[in-house]
Amino acid sequence: MLCKEQIVSYIETEAVRPLSEAELAEQLGVDTVEGLVHLKGLLQELESEGTLVLSRKKRYGLPAQFNLLIGTISRHPKGFGFLIAENREQEDLYIHASDLGGALNGDKVIVRIKRPAGFDSRTGTKFRAEGEVIRILKRNVQHVVGTFENSKHFGFVVPDDKKLGSDIFVAKDDFNGARNGMKVLVEITSWPQKTRSAEGKIVQIIGYKDAPGVDILSIIFGHDLPQGFPAAVLEAAVAIPEQIPAAEMARRHDLRGLQMITIDGEDAKDLDDAVSVERLQNGNYLLGVHIADVGHYVTEDNILDQEALERATSIYLVDRVIPMLPQKLSNGVCSLNAGEDRLAMTCMMEVDSKGIVVAHEIFESVIHVDFRMTYKNVTKLLTTTDEALHAQYGVLLPMLRDMEALQGILERKRLRRGAIEFHAPESKVILDKKGRPVRIEWRESGIADKIIEEFMLCANETVGEHYFWLEVPFLYRVHEEPKPEDVMDVNKFLQALGYSIKGAGNSVHPKAYQAIVNEVAGRPEEQIVNSVLLRSMQHARYDTEALGHFGLSAQYYSHFTSPIRRYPDLAIHRVIKELLHHGEKLSQERTEVLKQKMAHYAAQSSQREKIAEEAERDSVDLKKVEYMQPFVGETFTAKISGVTNFGLFVQLDNSVEGLVHISTLVDDFYQFRPESFSLFGEHSHKVYQLGQEIRVRLTRVNVEDRQIDFEVVK
Repeated sequence: MLCKEQIVSYIETEAVRPLSEAELAEQLGVDTVEGLVHLKGLLQELESEGTLVLSRKKRYGLPAQFNLLIGTISRHPKGFGFLIAENREQEDLYIHASDLGGALNGDKVIVRIKRPAGFDSRTGTKFRAEGEVIRILKRNVQHVVGTFENSKHFGFVVPDDKKLGSDIFVAKDDFNGARNGMKVLVEITSWPQKTRSAEGKIVQIIGYKDAPGVDILSIIFGHDLPQGFPAAVLEAAVAIPEQIPAAEMARRHDLRGLQMITIDGEDAKDLDDAVSVERLQNGNYLLGVHIADVGHYVTEDNILDQEALERATSIYLVDRVIPMLPQKLSNGVCSLNAGEDRLAMTCMMEVDSKGIVVAHEIFESVIHVDFRMTYKNVTKLLTTTDEALHAQYGVLLPMLRDMEALQGILERKRLRRGAIEFHAPESKVILDKKGRPVRIEWRESGIADKIIEEFMLCANETVGEHYFWLEVPFLYRVHEEPKPEDVMDVNKFLQALGYSIKGAGNSVHPKAYQAIVNEVAGRPEEQIVNSVLLRSMQHARYDTEALGHFGLSAQYYSHFTSPIRRYPDLAIHRVIKELLHHGEKLSQERTEVLKQKMAHYAAQSSQREKIAEEAERDSVDLKKVEYMQPFVGETFTAKISGVTNFGLFVQLDNSVEGLVHISTLVDDFYQFRPESFSLFGEHSHKVYQLGQEIRVRLTRVNVEDRQIDFEVVK
């Protein structure tokens, strides 16, 4: 039977002009009624997803053949937008507000180039390409969170997300109980046109905007995050037996006699990785990474799997976790709780003194974790003489010492090859029982964190390379090298501070980035430089091809170690299990099915990961802004973290960021100098530049818009 790939391949490689449906049928040898119906359906699918374009003359071609681009709209609060093209080689395309054609932020669209990028010889400036939306392929949002405002005969919703553009009109019959000032969820019933706003109806009242908990609920609704599991999914989870059948245990490698532990945060409940280390007679280390065998319970395409794929990841908001799997699995039968037999997927690796994995084996196992350890306690055991801890866990000390030594070996190997190691502690907002922020803490990684990090990295690389060489459908975690134009931009910034990325051009090695990280370590500008370097790199994602991981300087890398909270890990576990059961060989038919599934898994997981990251960041930023409310009028020491033509972004010692608007700099006329990322006073010659330490006063906190304003203290 004809497939979409055959159609696309023919048009791409053999067609010399756009072809009609009838012409395609003739060229592809489709001559039965059933075949013609099937072809028509495939063409409609290809058109709806943007792979093919149907011209006004009813002829099909690839978008590039019609000089069109497919991508996603990134809309600015001021109305204009940019096309983020699917073709990663294509630069972002500017789209005027009048050319958006009703497209909203995140919509998938087809764009025609109105003006290519070029150079204005009169002004000596470059200008970016411009385009216009000619078709909206897929709407990103159907529901919008905002504040309801009503009048006598109609109402409207002001979206929380300012990128969405105009307010949403709501007819009186569609208020559904909403009152002025309430946070609501509105369903869009009519999309915006050039001269008409979007229309909608209220489908959920979240609550008054100042009521406790409404702020986080607004983020949950705004990102369309799941709340609870469908009844059928919960029923399927409840039906999973607690006990492991004897036959299942008998056919697996029995590792219950092997000393092993879990190391997690104190509040963690979904424990999906356990570790073990032994010294071998030849002086090498035998590292065992034992991962919860979620794939045994969540089989391909069952109802639990469908829900897990839809979510694709667990989401860690500032005050709660939205899990990928029901609690019966994530905190129950799949969680590697100490003192209980559990099914696992094990990667055993023999590592030599240089950190090279000289031998490995991947298999299904049954394990029994001896102790549930925390990062805090393991670090204390290894760095202090705490008598109580040593009395309680003294039996683990020999293995912990070996773990510490192996961690150092693996880290040194990784850094030698060029992996980038940012020295950036994480901040965490601490909430009280009512969800109010009470303080912001910095969290430094201890030796226990590093042990788990290196062991998981080692397993992920080992698994990734193993299945790459087997040439089976698989998922890889890829992090492509920065785009040349982004490296050039960051190099301009670095040169203004006296640094430079060596070898910056069409290609850059991660060692060049690490050299900068090492050079700025301990200096006042360290945090700013690290932040700019991070922003210059591409976003990591999932792919069916092993495209390498720039940040780790690794060629082969997969996510194997967290199947409770990440779908790609679960997906490759099932591939591994299938290969173990079939002698590492798959039929051609099964291979083709898995290829299509893996491509879908990669796209879905990458997309859901971005949404999760945005929601997590929004929840943290919200609480940081809320935390700063009582401090209006107080002064702080801050570092300039960004410079624009409209002012300075500054970061306080507690990680909170805000804006010093240029209009508040009243002691001079300041000009923005993009080449040095600075504001320059015309008369005083005073300079504000990145990394500079200044004193600021907090003047305004807007929790709803998550904005903080400062003024420079003279």
